[in-house]
Amino acid sequence: MRIGIFFGGTSREREISFAGGRTVFDNLDKGLFQPVPVFVDSLGHFILLDWQYLYKGTIRDFFPPPAAYPPSRHPWQLYLENLGELTDEALNDLISQVGRRVEASELPRLMDFAFLALHGPGGEDGAIQGLLEWVGVPYSGSGILPSALGIDKIAQKRLMQAAGLPTPKFRVLFGPDYKPVTLSELVNELGLPLVVKAPRQGSSLGISILREEDHELFGAALERALFRRTVSKQEWNQLNSTEQLNWVRQLADIREGIGMPVKALGLPIGSGFYEGYLQGSPYYVHAHPESLLTFLNASFSGESDTDGPAESISIESLTGETQVLVEQFVAGREFSCIVIEDENGQPLALPPTEIVKGSEVFDYRAKYLPGLARKVTPIDLPEADIERIRQQAQTMFSTFGFEVYARLDGFIQDDGTIFLNDPNTTSGMLPASFFFHQAAEIGLNPSQFLTYIIRTSLAARLRAGMKPGTLLGLLNPLDIAVHSKSFDQDERIRVAVIMGGYSSERHISVESGRNIYEKLSSSTKYRPIPVFLTGSSEDFRLYELPINVMLKDNADDIREKIEQAEAGHAAHPILARIRQQASGITSTYAGQAIAAPRRLGFAELAERADEVFIALHGRPGEDGALQQQLEKLGLPYNGSGVASSSVTINKYETNRRLREAGLHVAAHRLALRLEYEADPEAFYQSLEAEFPYPFIAKPSDDGCSSAVKKIKNRAELAAFCELIFRSQEDLLAGPAGVLHLGFKEEFPRKDVFLVETLIGPDGAAHFLEITGGLLTRYDQHGQLEVEVFEASEALATGEVLSLEEKFLAGEGQNITPARYAPDPEERQRISEEVKRTLRRVAEVLDIQGYARIDAFVRVRQAGAVEVLIIEVNSLPGMTPATCIFHQTALAGYTPYQFIDQILEFGKQRQAKALAIE
Repeated sequence: MRIGIFFGGTSREREISFAGGRTVFDNLDKGLFQPVPVFVDSLGHFILLDWQYLYKGTIRDFFPPPAAYPPSRHPWQLYLENLGELTDEALNDLISQVGRRVEASELPRLMDFAFLALHGPGGEDGAIQGLLEWVGVPYSGSGILPSALGIDKIAQKRLMQAAGLPTPKFRVLFGPDYKPVTLSELVNELGLPLVVKAPRQGSSLGISILREEDHELFGAALERALFRRTVSKQEWNQLNSTEQLNWVRQLADIREGIGMPVKALGLPIGSGFYEGYLQGSPYYVHAHPESLLTFLNASFSGESDTDGPAESISIESLTGETQVLVEQFVAGREFSCIVIEDENGQPLALPPTEIVKGSEVFDYRAKYLPGLARKVTPIDLPEADIERIRQQAQTMFSTFGFEVYARLDGFIQDDGTIFLNDPNTTSGMLPASFFFHQAAEIGLNPSQFLTYIIRTSLAARLRAGMKPGTLLGLLNPLDIAVHSKSFDQDERIRVAVIMGGYSSERHISVESGRNIYEKLSSSTKYRPIPVFLTGSSEDFRLYELPINVMLKDNADDIREKIEQAEAGHAAHPILARIRQQASGITSTYAGQAIAAPRRLGFAELAERADEVFIALHGRPGEDGALQQQLEKLGLPYNGSGVASSSVTINKYETNRRLREAGLHVAAHRLALRLEYEADPEAFYQSLEAEFPYPFIAKPSDDGCSSAVKKIKNRAELAAFCELIFRSQEDLLAGPAGVLHLGFKEEFPRKDVFLVETLIGPDGAAHFLEITGGLLTRYDQHGQLEVEVFEASEALATGEVLSLEEKFLAGEGQNITPARYAPDPEERQRISEEVKRTLRRVAEVLDIQGYARIDAFVRVRQAGAVEVLIIEVNSLPGMTPATCIFHQTALAGYTPYQFIDQILEFGKQRQAKALAIE
C-alpha cells in the first residue's frame, strides 16, 4: 500500500512536523507499505520530495535552497516566505531543486492513503482533511469537524461547558462582540495567576503565566499571544550591533519569536499599534529579517521615510492571532493521555503520562529535547485516580467526535478534580513522543503502532462512507498481511543495539540507539534487540529492554526502571488492566507480551545476538573497552577497533598524533586537577601565559559540545575550573551563572581538561566550521578503502555549536555540501582538498567502519586551503537529525543503507580476523 506522508506545513510547528514525518517514513513497515514523502512548504504547496532531503536537520537546510538566498549583510536562516513575492516560474524553479510540485488532483494517483504528520493551522484544523475528502484519498486521524474543534481552544472551552465537562474559567479578549475589560476585572473574575494563550497554536507557543497584577507584564503576555512585539527607541539604542542582530533573529524565529513576514509601524509616545494605525501612521511589510533590521535602525535614527525618528516601533506577524484566551490557572499535576479507538471502534485511553517540568510551562525545548523534562508513565497516582483520568479522557474523545486517536492534556488537583484541555488530533511523532511512548506500554513498537493507526483510520473513513469499494480493497489485504506476519517465524539477523551509558552524552546515546533500533525494526533483514548499558567505569552492566522501557524519555528514566525491576517493584496495577483491554490489538500487531528489563551477561549477549551496534558516546563505547569484550566473544560490531578507539576518545592524544603526522590542529595542553588544587593562582597564570584570551576549554574525553566553552577572562576560567573539578554531583550555582549554563545543561566532573587556542580566520578570505563523515569498506584485494562524504557547514548561533543545534529537531543549521566558494568548480576543488585531509586523518588514526571529523577550513585569497582538525568521533551521533545522514544521502545512501553498510563491514572485519587466525 502506498502511504503518502504529509509533513512540514505552514504553521509555526513545521519543524516538529518535518521531524515527525521523517519518523513515520522510517518506521513504516517496509514489508507492508511503500512511503511517499509529500512535503508541504510554508506557503502550502505540495512537493513530492526527493528522499535525501528527508534527512536534513531542518527545513531551512534545504528549502529554500541556500543558493536562492538574496544578498544580505548578515547570515540568516530563511524560510520560503522570507523571499517575498515569487513568480510561478521562480517558485517552480526552487521546488524543482528538491522534488516535484504536485497538485491536489494528482494525489490519488500517487498514494492509496495519506498519513498526516502536520501540526497546527493547515494540518489539524480540518483544511487538509477536507481537501483529501474532496479528492477521495483516505487519511489518518480525525475527520473535518473534530479536527476543526481540535485546533480551536475557544470552541473547545465552550463545547466543554455545554457538555458539562469540567474546564477552568476563562475569558476571550478581542474578536467579535468583545467588550473591553481591565486587568483588575480579569484578576477579580479569574484570580491569579492568569494563563494567557494564543487560541490556535500548539507546542506551548504564545503562552504566558501572569503571576502578579502588573500592567506591563500583562501587555507583554498579550503581545506574545498575538505574536506582536513593541520596541522603544531607548531599548533599541541600548543594544550594540550584535545584540540588535540577535534581537531580530529571535523575533524572526517561528517558535521563540513571532516569525516573518511582519508589518512594522512607527508609533508616537504612548500609543499602541491600533492607535497608530487609526491615526494614519504608515506601516511597512518586511519579509526578510535584514529588511526589518535596516528599517529599525533607520526609523530610530530618523533616516526613514517618516517624519523624524520614531519613539517606538510596533511589529506584528502577518500570521498572528486576532484573539487571546485568558484562563484561570490550574495548580496541579500535569498529564497527557493518548486515546485510541480499539478494534471495535470504541475509545481506549492508554496509560496517562505525568509531565515533570523544570519550568512552569512545558515549552518547545522541554517537549522535544531529551532530558529537559521527565515523562512518568503511568502518572504516579492510585489506580482509581488514573482510571478516572482515563474515563474522563474517553468521554471527551467521544464528546468531540474524535476518531482513530487523539492526545488529551490536563491537570489533576490535590482534591482529585480533573481538568482536561488542549486536545490534539495530531500528536507529535518524534521517537520518544507521547504517541509512541504510551503505545509502547501496551507492547507496540513504533512500526507496529503506525500499522495499527493506518488500519484504524481506513476503518474510520469506511464508517463515514468514503469510497467503500476502494477502502475494502485496501483493508482486506492489509488484515491478511498483518495476520500472516504474526505467524511467520522471524529469521532476520539479530542485532543488539547498545545504548545509554553514564556519561554526559547518555541521553543523546539513547536517541541514537532508538533511531538505529527503529531503522532496523522496520526492515526485512534485521531484528534489533535493545540493550541498555549502565553502571560505572569499574563495572558496567547490560540489560535487555522491553519496548516500553526503551521508549522512556531519556537515559535516566530507563536506568530508574531497571533499578525498580531489580528491586522487585511490581508494575503499576493500572498497566495490567490497560494491557488486558488492549490485548486484542497487541496480540494481532505485536504478538508478544510486555516483559521486564533483564540483566544480560556478555556470554548470553553472544547467544542472543548475531552482531552488535554500539550506539554509545563517550566512555564506555568510544574508548575500546566494550570493543575488547565483544572481540573476546567473536561478536562483530560497528566502528573502529580497540586500539584506534582508545586513541580517538582522548582529544589530547589524538591532536598529538595528528600534529606529528603533519596535520593542522590547535595548540593545546592538558590542565590537571592536581596542579589546580596545589596552587590555583599559579595554575591560572600558567594557562594565561600560554593561551591568551579567548581560548577554548573542554573535557578531553567527552563530545556533543558537553562543557565546551569559549573562555574570555579570568572569571570564566575560574568558574570553569570550579565546575569541572568540583567534588559534588550538583552544579555550583555561582560558576554556572558566570558561564551562562542553560537549564539542565550538563557539566561533567573530570580530573583533567583540555585547553586549546581559539581557531579563527587568521586573515583567510573564507573561514568556516565543517563536519565530515566517512565510511570504510574492503576492496576486492582485502585492502581498506575510505569513502569521505561531502562535509556539512555548521552554523552556530552562539560561541560554540550547542547540544540543541546538533540534535534538536528544528534547531541550528547545517548546510550540506559546505559552501567553500560561490563558483561550483572552485567549491569542488576545495572540497576535494578537505576530503583528502579527512582521509589522511582516518589513515593516521586507523579509523574503521565510520566516523565523523570536525574541523575548521581556511581558504586563503590565493586559493590555498588549510584544514584544522578539532575532533574525531569514532561513534558519531546517529540521531534522526544528525548531519551525517545529510552527507550519506548526497552519496546515495538512505540512513538504513548506511547502517547496513556499517554492520556489513563489522562482519567482514570479523571474518577477516578469523581467517588470519
